[in-house]
Amino acid sequence: MRKFLNEFKKFISRGSVVEMAVGIIIGAAFTAIVNSLVNDIIMPLISLITGGFDFTKLAVVLGEGEHAATLTYGAFIAAIINFILIALVLFLIVKGFNRFHANALPGVFDEEAVATKKCPYCQSDIPKDATRCPHCTSILDGKILTELPECEK
Repeated sequence: MRKFLNEFKKFISRGSVVEMAVGIIIGAAFTAIVNSLVNDIIMPLISLITGGFDFTKLAVVLGEGEHAATLTYGAFIAAIINFILIALVLFLIVKGFNRFHANALPGVFDEEAVATKKCPYCQSDIPKDATRCPHCTSILDGKILTELPECEK
């Protein structure tokens, strides 16, 4: 049991676990903000445009009686509309955020400013001008060596 607790303590004290937890908490708070924006500002505007039509009341009753099964397809349509609106709002926020950072920090988001690339074989970050990966030693420029270079003989 002691070994298990020590392993758990080591796992939970890792920086990546703490960063992930912070990201989840901030994500939950951000979700509340985006949901409020969609439900409290954008949906009333759409309701004004559609004449107050409420999709959530659309349903098909299957059977008869007080406890008949009901397919509430209107709630599904409303969920799809909410998803599309939330995705649109997030797209606009991220686009604005990227534009702000591109203006505030010129050159940071330019591809030419990136000094590294990914090795296509081992996916390690390597210098942009490298012709051989220092991690997996793969030749990157597509040339096959028929004999070893002078430095490796």
